[in-house]
Amino acid sequence: MRVLIADDDAALRHGLRVQLERWGYEPVVCEDGTAARGVLASPDPPPLAILDWSMPGADGVSLCRDIRTNPDLRSMYVVLLTAHDTRDEMVAGLHGGADEYITKPFDWELLRARIQTGARIATLQQSLEQRVRELQSALDMVKQLSGLLPICSYCKRIRKDDGEFWQHLETYLSEHSEAEFSHGVCPDCLERAKRDLGL
Repeated sequence: MRVLIADDDAALRHGLRVQLERWGYEPVVCEDGTAARGVLASPDPPPLAILDWSMPGADGVSLCRDIRTNPDLRSMYVVLLTAHDTRDEMVAGLHGGADEYITKPFDWELLRARIQTGARIATLQQSLEQRVRELQSALDMVKQLSGLLPICSYCKRIRKDDGEFWQHLETYLSEHSEAEFSHGVCPDCLERAKRDLGL
């Protein structure tokens, strides 16, 4: 899993990158808030972020607010890593949108445990979003089958949207749903066919 790191402390950035790689993650490293904002605006941003509170360009809390107000980023798990350790600052960071608040200096194993928790939650969020997309696709398909269908009262074919082409009912339903057809003859049609054939 990719993890965004944004911190203006070069030594800490290096330490975070090395440890994350050791723990099996793929770090995306940024030296300030401006670079982090660029990564967040990319087509495929990381699902987990470790943000410093105080850094040039944009501070961590501002980035948290950006994340929480962007529908494409709301599921991102955010760890705020900061030297701000007062109660009011912690409350402000969490209210700003951080999922986790860790003060510097920190214990590396504690950070690892918090990142593991974040990775589990981010994975669940991604799975949920995929299910929602699948459900929306299914609903869109159902909507295609809703409403009035122009059908010929004689041959029972369906008129296409352009009005110039008619297709068999089973062909239309096969294209717009997952329905499959097995053909047979109903009793009334069987009797009609026998009469037509003189049987």
